[in-house]
Amino acid sequence: MEFVKEESEEITIEPETWRIKHEEPETCISHEEQGGLMKMKEERRDLKEVDEKYLDKNVPDVNEEKSASCSIKKTEIKRPFSCSQCGNTFTCNRNLKDHMLIHDGKKPVLCSQCGKRFTCNRNLKNHMLIHAGIKPFSCSQCGKSFIQKIQLKNHLLTHTSEKPYSCSQCEKSFTCKSSLENHMLIHTGKKPFICSQCGKCFTTKVHLKRHMVIHDGIKPFSCSQCGRSFTHNSSLKRHMFIHSRKKSFSCSQCGKTFTQKGQLKTHLVAHTS
Repeated sequence: MEFVKEESEEITIEPETWRIKHEEPETCISHEEQGGLMKMKEERRDLKEVDEKYLDKNVPDVNEEKSASCSIKKTEIKRPFSCSQCGNTFTCNRNLKDHMLIHDGKKPVLCSQCGKRFTCNRNLKNHMLIHAGIKPFSCSQCGKSFIQKIQLKNHLLTHTSEKPYSCSQCEKSFTCKSSLENHMLIHTGKKPFICSQCGKCFTTKVHLKRHMVIHDGIKPFSCSQCGRSFTHNSSLKRHMFIHSRKKSFSCSQCGKTFTQKGQLKTHLVAHTS
């Protein structure tokens, strides 16, 4: 019986000793131990401050990187070389020299296949893609292909009807910057493109090119009804109104109708006089 009693005493005592052990950390810490712990905490804090200072020096600031990248994006391309005749600007002197050949009417570079002349080799290379039939830039909306990337870029604006380039003087808008630059010559009165044969001046290269056809005597656009030939397709279209008897242009004052816009303009002078 005594043996059994001792077992029961051990069983009842064990939980008490287990509980006392868990309560020891809360009560039994001497002043010396507390001082040691405080010292360790201070040392750790000092090490943390050193680490933070080291990281601040070596790790680049993300915000600084972002601002640096933003400033790079906003940087405008400098074009210090400007044309004295039309005001066009360029990044290097070589491009300006090539451009000046347009005003001089010089085209030293010749296409071996069609005989067409160009001011520089770069323009000839772009032209050679026509003979090769290569049009690597395609429109994703209508499938139309282009030789140059800039041509595709300008074409895409026709789908959006966006005209981001506006004239400050007459508020007329354009799809590309080059069209606006050509238009501005009208307001300035500059006509930098001169015909080498008759001396007539034009505001744009396109207008000069159209004019040169007159001197060549070529009339590639023929009327299917009367056989009359024209230098430009627009002239043929105007001529076709005669055969169709369509008079699309009407006078707002008397109601008289005309086949061509030019005829209406001439007629309006009678009302003003």
